[in-house]
Amino acid sequence: MRAMRGVGAVAAVVVLVSGCGGGGDGGDAKPTVTSSSPSAPTAPSSVPPEPPVVLTAEEKVDALAESEGWLPDEVASAYVADICDTLTSREESGADPVEWLTLDKTDGEHAAVLKAGVPLLCPEWSKTVTEVLGSGVRFYSDGTYQVKSKPGSAADAIAPGAYRVVVALEDCYWERTSKGGEIIDNGFATSARDITVTIAPSDGQFTARGCGVWKPVR
Repeated sequence: MRAMRGVGAVAAVVVLVSGCGGGGDGGDAKPTVTSSSPSAPTAPSSVPPEPPVVLTAEEKVDALAESEGWLPDEVASAYVADICDTLTSREESGADPVEWLTLDKTDGEHAAVLKAGVPLLCPEWSKTVTEVLGSGVRFYSDGTYQVKSKPGSAADAIAPGAYRVVVALEDCYWERTSKGGEIIDNGFATSARDITVTIAPSDGQFTARGCGVWKPVR
């Protein structure tokens, strides 16, 4: 055979050895296959929660009115804001805010909106609104009232007891009369700041003119 010149071909022989140590029987060795578990996929970064929705005071009033079914044909917050402005303007002008609120003849739904909304929109009037609308105690303004032991919700009835008006008064007239209309007691003040009248169970009527708001004496 002729010898080959040049670069000889290099044969690579890979020997796979299975196991170590002596005493082998010289049999065919099988390659050891090592398997590794694939790494777990990286969890996506957590998405931060959306910040809570913060409602304005007006939105809170409107949302509450809607949930309760109050004033479906009005904007509740606008109504409350108007009452707040009126109370403030009356106080600034020297008028009695309590008297105005008492004369306003607020119905049940409007009263509920005011009691819920005034603490949010004009908390400085919360005490007044609670006193007039939320205390369960009735106030009396100008008019003639029949004396009844249990007046209930009658607009023209008043229970026996002591009533007081505390405000700057001018030309205030009041009278207690019998059931037949005879004057039992009366008073006229051209100027006063504090008047108390006690209505007896036997009285027939109580009348007041220009005296502001009478509040029960507790």
